[in-house]
Amino acid sequence: MSTTFTIDTATSRANPTPAPMKRLTVPAIRKRKGANGSGEPLVMLTAYTVRMAQLLDPHCDILLVGDSLGQVIYGLPSTLPVTLDMMCAHGAAVVRGSYHSVVVIDMPFGSYEASPEAAFASAARIMSETGAAAVKLEGGVAMAPTVAFLSERGIPVMGHVGLTPQAVNALGGYGARGRSEAEHAKILADARAIADAGAFAIVAEGILEPLARTITAEVACPVIGIGASAQCDGQVLVTEDMLGLFERTPRFVKTFDDMAGRISAAVETYARDVRSRTFPGVDQTYLPKD
Repeated sequence: MSTTFTIDTATSRANPTPAPMKRLTVPAIRKRKGANGSGEPLVMLTAYTVRMAQLLDPHCDILLVGDSLGQVIYGLPSTLPVTLDMMCAHGAAVVRGSYHSVVVIDMPFGSYEASPEAAFASAARIMSETGAAAVKLEGGVAMAPTVAFLSERGIPVMGHVGLTPQAVNALGGYGARGRSEAEHAKILADARAIADAGAFAIVAEGILEPLARTITAEVACPVIGIGASAQCDGQVLVTEDMLGLFERTPRFVKTFDDMAGRISAAVETYARDVRSRTFPGVDQTYLPKD
């Protein structure tokens, strides 16, 4: 029995008619690397649902389906319990909701560390089930062979160095990285190794600003900062953080709106109208025809 179906974009609120946009490509993102900060900065945000992807897509170059969905969507204590099933389901939704941005999907903890072959199996599943353009994985020198293995087999990889949330237990927390001379040298070596292995871009998270500038200057691929430096080749934030949906956010987040407050006010008004029986009104009810 076939399970194929077609959604009528004229009637489904989740699938409006797409705007005529040409989707960016991984090579186009790589070319945005600017010498001495001369390139136009890359705009990257997280997305986990069709509707959010639709809203972000016209303004972003990259949409990241981050394993941060564990906390943002599922209320988990960290990214560690996130599964490959979760990433595939949300990744496919974001691809369906976007027409312009390059969609990158995080590989969850435990899906790639064992071996390059294990990483390829996980990445191939993500790519085939979602239609995404690339995957992202955390780690530096130790993961460079895996990055090379995937890249050589046609799977574009975005790296992630510095504060790597999947390694929170080993790191001992979420504090800024690169404060000691040894840690500074390690993170720089990690970024170089990942770039040399073929990563098309690297996320640098939670590192001291001078270190972020050094990495950006020294590696050949774009460096996208999050808690790093304005001089990186681009920036990424968790969308729900920058929209003000959470009371507590990392120090490096700038809140661009108070969506939590606006939603609360709208729901308060709705509740008042329901209790006073002023909603639904004549415009929201079906009356007999004359």
